[in-house]
Amino acid sequence: MKSDCVFCRILSGEIPSEILFENDRVVAILDVNPIHFGHALVLPRMHYRDFLELDPQCYSSLLDAAKVVSKALVEGLGLEGFNIFSNNGRIAGQSVFHFHLHVTPRYQDDDIHFVLKLKKYKNGEMKHYADLIRNHIEPC
Repeated sequence: MKSDCVFCRILSGEIPSEILFENDRVVAILDVNPIHFGHALVLPRMHYRDFLELDPQCYSSLLDAAKVVSKALVEGLGLEGFNIFSNNGRIAGQSVFHFHLHVTPRYQDDDIHFVLKLKKYKNGEMKHYADLIRNHIEPC
């Protein structure tokens, strides 16, 4: 636990929250600044700055909890869809540096858009980028 981390303070009970789900490894809470009402955060109980710091034993616990919460959101709020995402690093929009997954309700015409400017690889570029990445792949 880090005393300067808002999520660690929530997990310790110092800051109140609306807990949706919890077990020995993860806790899911409502986001206090939701994209839509019902927007949930799934956090590991241990402090990890981002996805790359996570203990591999956390992966299945986080995904299992995200599935439980997603199903409850769909059924409880009558959703047709939802997003699951994680921001890692300030440039990617991470504002609380305790890893977490967002589970966000989506609605027809909710005016939320992920604006993508898709690119096209030129001749040989795809292999070049693949080689740059493959050179750093480490077996699980």
